[in-house]
Amino acid sequence: MGAPEQSPYVTAFNGSFLGILRWPQLDDFWNVLRADAAGQWYIYAIGDAPPGAPASAEDVVRFVDEMGPMLRREYPEDHCGIVYVDDIAKPTFVKIYDPHNLGVVCGYSDNPPLPGWILSKLAPVDLKAHQMTGQRKRWWESLFGKKSS
Repeated sequence: MGAPEQSPYVTAFNGSFLGILRWPQLDDFWNVLRADAAGQWYIYAIGDAPPGAPASAEDVVRFVDEMGPMLRREYPEDHCGIVYVDDIAKPTFVKIYDPHNLGVVCGYSDNPPLPGWILSKLAPVDLKAHQMTGQRKRWWESLFGKKSS
């Protein structure tokens, strides 16, 4: 019996990514996402149920506009290094790590942490992540005015 077929989402999740290492690079990257906000992006908060439909362009822009300042505020390093993307110029998959759950993000680990959030053009599947912390869940709920699962 062969190995079970892996979903395109999981294949993409396990693919190659580039780290955005400097804050100015991240600012430029947010502009790329704003310009493609209507590009059928799914916004997935790990620990919440995967979204069943792409976010509206307004929600993508709101997410980017809130995520940038939150990352800078809660990750006060002189480098970024917690946002990873499949293609900086034409992204289809973006992993954003929660500053309060980094573990071993860029090194080797048998159990690396999952990102806090994923933006993708593929419909997400449940990654069986740990639940968001209470503080992070409240931030997520206030951003979109909804209760997490």
